[in-house]
Amino acid sequence: MTTLKRSNQGAAPRLPRVWLGRVFLLLATVAPGLAGCGGARPIKYYQLTYPSGATVAPDAVNTTLMVRIFEASHLYLDDKIVYGFDSPEMGTYEYQRWAEPPVEILQNALVRGLRSSGRFRAVYTLRADANGQFILTGHLYDFREIDSSSILARLSYEVRLRDHKSNRTVWSSVYTHDEPVADKSIDSFVRAMDKNVQRSVQEVQAGLEEYFRANPVK
Repeated sequence: MTTLKRSNQGAAPRLPRVWLGRVFLLLATVAPGLAGCGGARPIKYYQLTYPSGATVAPDAVNTTLMVRIFEASHLYLDDKIVYGFDSPEMGTYEYQRWAEPPVEILQNALVRGLRSSGRFRAVYTLRADANGQFILTGHLYDFREIDSSSILARLSYEVRLRDHKSNRTVWSSVYTHDEPVADKSIDSFVRAMDKNVQRSVQEVQAGLEEYFRANPVK
């Protein structure tokens, strides 16, 4: 009678117990080190510079401006720094972040920049003063690093001036500019974006002054 032997072909080979012990010991030694490395990396936060207050000029526009937080993609409602390419692809840095979301950075830059110019009687955030005649608002489109043939700090937004009494938009403008970045470091990108934001505030200020010269506040 022929005895049939059971084939082990295709079955996973069994390691000897001594090898199993060594593998377990290796994993037990490496795992704590991997956990320590992952938890040790710090998150770095970056902020822009804002001008200090200034005395209101004697010939300042006799009105109060209220600046509202701009509408934006959910990417700019978060504090992570956004990057992109010459393509639809975008991403965010996990360990490099803004001290506040870009929509708040832009709001603060406009409030403090327009206020420090001394060219308007008063400038506030909307939540601070609901009695001003004019509301400055808009939509933030780009606040990100662009990695192309060179590194750029791209800022793009639409700004609108609305008459609070008539609920009508009386002035609008679009700002779009790519500021060159000196090198590929996050520090250089932040400095370039700082410069870009301040430049945009100056352009908004000039546009508002031109509007109010043509349309004096009654």
